[in-house]
Amino acid sequence: MRQNNRDMADALTERSGLAWWYWLPVVAYAGLIFYLSSLSEPEEYVPSALAELGDKVLHAVEYGLLGALCYRAFRHGANAWAARYAWQLAIIAAAVYGVTDEVHQAFVPLRDADVLDLLMDAIGAAIGATVWRWTVKS
Repeated sequence: MRQNNRDMADALTERSGLAWWYWLPVVAYAGLIFYLSSLSEPEEYVPSALAELGDKVLHAVEYGLLGALCYRAFRHGANAWAARYAWQLAIIAAAVYGVTDEVHQAFVPLRDADVLDLLMDAIGAAIGATVWRWTVKS
């Protein structure tokens, strides 16, 4: 019965063009991450309360939100196969975006690529996708 509901939801999403509703926040947030990564001193734009958490925790939080948004998009804004593997795809997509972000930072003055940042990005993505999966019923 659950599969029939998912097939019906896929059909409605594809017919009505609602997939953009789920993917637009992913693209917008990824754009924000790209913009912040292009700044030589992004800490100037981070509220002091968040800055006290430290760089690695901020990476986890930042990519936790991206992981949650990716999970939501794969679960509701894609086909049945992607919906079935939404959790895995969300973590992979966010982690791969983290790789591109670290490469991008390597070319920004006063910034560098950091493997530990990438690790925290992936951990954050996994936490974000998992929390969304467990707390938001679909």
